[in-house]
Amino acid sequence: MSTHALYARATDAPHWQVPAFGSARFSWEYDDGRDRLLALYQKGKDKQWDGQRRIDWDLEVDPYDPLGTPDEALTLYGTPYWGKMSEAERGELRRHYASWQFSQFLHGEQGAMVCAARIVESVPDMDAKFYSATQTMDEARHAEIYGRFLHEKVGMLYPINDNLQSLLGDTLRDSRWDMPYLGMQVLIEGLALAAFGMIRDTTDKPLPKQILAYVMQDEARHVAFGRMALRDYYKHLSDAELREREEFVIEGCHLMRDRLKGAEVLENFGIPRAEADAFSEQSEYLQLFRKLLFSRIVPCVRDIGLWGERLQRAYVDMGVFEMGDQNLDLLMAQDEEVAEKLDAERFAAEEAERTAEVAEAIEEGKTLQ
Repeated sequence: MSTHALYARATDAPHWQVPAFGSARFSWEYDDGRDRLLALYQKGKDKQWDGQRRIDWDLEVDPYDPLGTPDEALTLYGTPYWGKMSEAERGELRRHYASWQFSQFLHGEQGAMVCAARIVESVPDMDAKFYSATQTMDEARHAEIYGRFLHEKVGMLYPINDNLQSLLGDTLRDSRWDMPYLGMQVLIEGLALAAFGMIRDTTDKPLPKQILAYVMQDEARHVAFGRMALRDYYKHLSDAELREREEFVIEGCHLMRDRLKGAEVLENFGIPRAEADAFSEQSEYLQLFRKLLFSRIVPCVRDIGLWGERLQRAYVDMGVFEMGDQNLDLLMAQDEEVAEKLDAERFAAEEAERTAEVAEAIEEGKTLQ
């Protein structure tokens, strides 16, 4: 079925075209490179996987509770609208919210794929081109997986959120080669990683848990790549150039924070936009969710050397300044461990099941003798 037939809201056009600026850069140095980045490139090659095979797509998903979302996490919970809803309507609300969340993940992954390809084109160093090529494949796989989950298990999609589209456009239109790193690797993927992790660690549904754990294993490498490349480059920029990038970060963080309201979901239930925005602002769960989503962005921004007074003040105003003390290396290691542990548990269970089947077959054979 065409994706456009599954959209909960009409899309403006089948394609979105962003004018491309900047130069395609070639390097004739093929043998020299940074050891850390080349090691990450090797890991990127070693860790390639097939989403059709690694994920158990036979797992059943209830489209009216795809993520096991508690009532308290829904923006309408505790409002007069919630009290008037039947259980069927509440299930439909859960379906819409899951569709909206995973649709933004899907659109973000397509954006990441395009940005990674742009980095291959524009970055001056061959080691960075090598790694970005593996990331482009990773992002294609992620888009494929999220798209399949929405089509086959939820049966509904939402168009790209205006704020996410705005930040993607700003990132891709900028002619400076480091901006796809900053906009995508640091801001969009940093926020997505935190969102993935919160759902991965709270859902009791095995299929979305698999999807998120395996995607996050890849994303841990991507953020490490962005940190390495930008940290090296930003050491050599002037104060004025650093301030320009800090302004981009501030604007991008506000866009990312504001895209998380989900007001378009409530509009589909007949709630006026202004009222939907007000419910979002009043939701204690959503406020905590929005704050925790910056747990990956703030320490990364600080790590790459963007930590001017105005940027720090912006994070104080947003209530996320203390996130700068998070240990990114520990968080990324945990992302790797969760995926590997999940694999080990799944394969051990499958092996035990096969062993039991073999033993049962042997016993049946004995009775026939």
